[in-house]
Amino acid sequence: MRLNRLSAIALTAGALSPLGAQTTGDPSRITVERIFASPDFRGGVIPQPSWLNSGSSYIIPRPAKDGGTELVKVDVATGQETVLAKADQLAAEGKKLDVEEISLSGDEQMAILFHNSVQVWRTNTRGLFTVYDFRSGKLTPVSRKSGLQMFAKVSPDGRKVAFVRDNNLYVTELASGRESQLTSDGSENIINGTTDWVYEEELGLRDAFRWSPDSRHIAFWRFDQSAVPAMPIVDELGLYPKVTTLRYPKAGESNSRVTLGIIHLGTTRPTWLSVGPDTGQYFARMEWVGSDSVAVQRMPRKQNQVDLMLLDATTGRGRIVMTDRDDAYVDVENGDLRWIGAGKRQFLFLSDRSGWRQLYLHGRDGKIVRQLTTDGMDILGVLGVDDANGFVYVSAAAPTPMERNTYRVKVAGGAMERVTPQSGTHNFNISPDARYAVDIHSTISAPPVATLYSLPSMRVIRVLQDNGPLKGRLAQVSMRPAEFIKVPMPDGTVLDGYRIVPTAFDSTKKYPVLMYVYGGPAAPQVNDAWGGTRLLWHQSLAQQGYVVVCVDNRGAAWRGRDFRKTTQYTLGVKESQDQIDAAKWIGRQSWADARRIGIWGWSYGGFMSALAAGRGGDIFKAALVVAPVTDWNLYDTIYTERYMWTPKENAAGYRDGSPQTYAKGVKARMLLVHGTGDDNVHVQNTVQYANKLQAAGTPFYMLLYPNRTHSISGGNTSVHLYNSFTRFLLESL
Repeated sequence: MRLNRLSAIALTAGALSPLGAQTTGDPSRITVERIFASPDFRGGVIPQPSWLNSGSSYIIPRPAKDGGTELVKVDVATGQETVLAKADQLAAEGKKLDVEEISLSGDEQMAILFHNSVQVWRTNTRGLFTVYDFRSGKLTPVSRKSGLQMFAKVSPDGRKVAFVRDNNLYVTELASGRESQLTSDGSENIINGTTDWVYEEELGLRDAFRWSPDSRHIAFWRFDQSAVPAMPIVDELGLYPKVTTLRYPKAGESNSRVTLGIIHLGTTRPTWLSVGPDTGQYFARMEWVGSDSVAVQRMPRKQNQVDLMLLDATTGRGRIVMTDRDDAYVDVENGDLRWIGAGKRQFLFLSDRSGWRQLYLHGRDGKIVRQLTTDGMDILGVLGVDDANGFVYVSAAAPTPMERNTYRVKVAGGAMERVTPQSGTHNFNISPDARYAVDIHSTISAPPVATLYSLPSMRVIRVLQDNGPLKGRLAQVSMRPAEFIKVPMPDGTVLDGYRIVPTAFDSTKKYPVLMYVYGGPAAPQVNDAWGGTRLLWHQSLAQQGYVVVCVDNRGAAWRGRDFRKTTQYTLGVKESQDQIDAAKWIGRQSWADARRIGIWGWSYGGFMSALAAGRGGDIFKAALVVAPVTDWNLYDTIYTERYMWTPKENAAGYRDGSPQTYAKGVKARMLLVHGTGDDNVHVQNTVQYANKLQAAGTPFYMLLYPNRTHSISGGNTSVHLYNSFTRFLLESL
């Protein structure tokens, strides 16, 4: 059966079978199997140290030779390792623990070991917690009762540990093992101490309780999600389908009602904080500022301002000390509020108010003391504060928007100083006392290298991971490094991009071109950073004669407030036009075959691929659309309304930014791909889009992955998925 004879072809899992040509022992060739099913391109372990307060050493969990995990302290200056706990010591009921994460008590005398975890949406946040006492060598379970726990944390005084189980908060006294239940109304609809789905996904908030510094109180979030509509997720693999439901608020629908409380240990009733009567508002952050008050970041549902409130822990009353507003939206997920100085009398806050994302110093009364960073670059976050030398370390998209470098500036004011001299991307992990830092550096052509530095001098102490074996294997591969390009738009705007070409590239010859896009707000893909498996797959296509191009459209790159927020209320319209215009520009280049240009993307990139194909007509020969949003009515409240407001208030924006609106305009050969267990972008998006394509008589392929989530992974899935992608592109372009 041929595509032009059917309005739709539903492919079985085996229809796009692995390519025989991709199975090779040639070290110069990149194959899907080598990328996803072999260790050939796996890098070494990158240290993520749990710093000790002194900063002179850190602790890492390390797999032991005979199974289990050992805890190792590493001296920063010398690299000398001391085993603090052997695997035999970290054993419960005769079984060694496979420790996944550790956290330390405030006095660093105990470690909380997280093990036997299970996945909750994106990450493994439910499991078992065990406390190891370094002094006595004693191993104590956080709870002796049945049921998995979440987010166990030792109190600052080291005497108690609090955790969540079955949507209720508990506390255990470590000396006696006595467990007390702090909340009792936890249920399917009532959540205490952790969050609902949309807060976790869009505000990055999972752990929803905080110990007070004096260990006498716990501040917590309480969610009532009874008014949130339930979204079914169907497992079709049994004799009869199994249906599970997820409380998922779609744009314009009811959110959870959220309240904030203070539990006073030893009493029976919490103090509820007076945060205003608006039941639709969001509480993005809460933290203690001393033991008598908490700071809360509150946003209205429209997310166009954030109020910083200081509230008394005893009475629950307080005041707004600062408000940051924006005509489009404020962004607290990528922001940073950091209290500094003795008595926490000042705080650092990121804002777009100058037209660039900048760091400001505020007094406790909320008034701006000074702007610390310099306009002309976007500041992405605060990395650390050096109290001894008066520095604040920040990450910035500078000196070009494609890079991520570390800068520092004096709290007292002065010029910014670049700390990381190498071009590319730096992930800077600073010790608590700001005497040391682990810098993970990569470029678009080189995998990460982790180096330990002494601060503030930036003297190299030693390289912790050089990824030498991976570099050696990559050196044998026949490929050319990706190169950055500039792509002009019809209105004179110049967009950043990169290009990957075959090894024997000849600019006088015509090549098929695959465009890769994500394109979402403040989510650039044109980064001078190692791209991992996706970069390698693009290189595998270049080995097969393709040119791969990625262009960051308006809205995506960190190029100032107006560039990022120009897409407000019209998600997809300007962005897809930029991709269409970029494809037209590519088609005019000497090296591009304008008759063979394809586009592909995943999630927001799938949305962009479908929208560009529908609005771009015959410019695109192929469109690979993976896990797409096809109508913003179908996506969640916090993300969608941040950029689009509600369907009722912005009907035209929702219509104009929906791929379903342009189903008749699709001329490209299209493959729709989705996991049926996707809790984030529901398969409903692809089903509704398929229905529109069929009604329009537009041919397409569809490939569904049973019970796979938004990542479409697990088992042999990635090999099958990318081989399917490859075959579709070979046949289509």
